[in-house]
Amino acid sequence: MHQARKRFGQNFLTDGSIVSGIVRALAPESNINLLEIGPGLGALTLPLLSQVDHLDVLEIDRDLVSYWQEQKQKQALIGLNIIEGDALEFDFLSWAQRGKEAKQRSCIIGNLPYNISSPLLFHLISAAPWIDEQVFMLQAEVVERITAAAGDSEYSRLSVMLQARYYVEQIMNVPPEAFEPKPKVNSAVVRMIPRRDFDLTAKEWDALSKIVAMAFAQRRK
Repeated sequence: MHQARKRFGQNFLTDGSIVSGIVRALAPESNINLLEIGPGLGALTLPLLSQVDHLDVLEIDRDLVSYWQEQKQKQALIGLNIIEGDALEFDFLSWAQRGKEAKQRSCIIGNLPYNISSPLLFHLISAAPWIDEQVFMLQAEVVERITAAAGDSEYSRLSVMLQARYYVEQIMNVPPEAFEPKPKVNSAVVRMIPRRDFDLTAKEWDALSKIVAMAFAQRRK
């Protein structure tokens, strides 16, 4: 059995009721263009494959890539496409554009490694115009920051920038007992739907990002 690796922030989801809730939240149709970030040992992967024709999984851990290549053969997982790579460097934009060209709903799902969650969420913004929905498991503290309203103690740069680009909603709390090994923090699931009323140019977005970063840097002083 694969041992969770701390350097990859691996905590494997094992609670079936939580898994079912996440899959229901996405409600995937059979022909969806769907990417799972970090399939782990398949808690989400296998239930998703039972509902969709094709599933891309993105995995950085070579041992898990080998595991899934073996499982694809053993279990005849015809619809599974295994991509070895780093989510922080993956071209989500090109992936999403291919789905839209095929007139498919493009969605991303995953139990994200908590040690890279914030930079990964910012990296995903580039693909937002082509994405229909994202459903992610994250550290509860990060979800609170993503969904915080102005005036809340958790309101931060992450709140401003992600809410400018997405409609965000916390949909589930997840206790440490739902994982193996148990993380030291609580987790939560967030739904992120890209805003179609977003009309900032790349230059305006960069300017907003700098202003917001400066504003919150001043607030911390």
